[in-house]
Amino acid sequence: MTFSIREATAADIPALTRLHVETWNATYPDARTKPTCEIRERQWREAFAVTDGSWFCFVIEDASGAFVGFAKGVTYDHPDLPDFSGELSKIYLLGDYQRQGLGRRLIGHVARRFLGQGVASMVLFADPGNPSCAFYEALGAERLFSETGEFHGGYGWRDLRLLAAVCPGD
Repeated sequence: MTFSIREATAADIPALTRLHVETWNATYPDARTKPTCEIRERQWREAFAVTDGSWFCFVIEDASGAFVGFAKGVTYDHPDLPDFSGELSKIYLLGDYQRQGLGRRLIGHVARRFLGQGVASMVLFADPGNPSCAFYEALGAERLFSETGEFHGGYGWRDLRLLAAVCPGD
């Protein structure tokens, strides 16, 4: 099957909303409180209202134009992790499309976009029990530990050039 990756637009909000709810609920099936389409739609509308270049989103479409995944990148500036200037704030793929290299392609797009913006490093925060953590580590992400040595799900890439080199483009 053929897939394409492109930047999301405000016109994609309805499809992106449905995909976000479906993939989040599949990722966290035991969560007591689950986001609704109304909440996610509001969040995406608020995001698209910000036009200062501080964020971007890529979507993966199948040959019919249906969305099967997305990734969102945002600038990052926090004193606790001053070595990182970008954040992979969201990455989700429908279950049937995982383990096909699509997540790797998405992360590659995010890394190259950040590099094009002069952002050389990236952090992400995940639930430490999420099976996707092994995927991040396979792509060279380092675990970030608290001052007391605890791992809370933070990962980082200090050199996005290395990540971009191992993740294919289109």
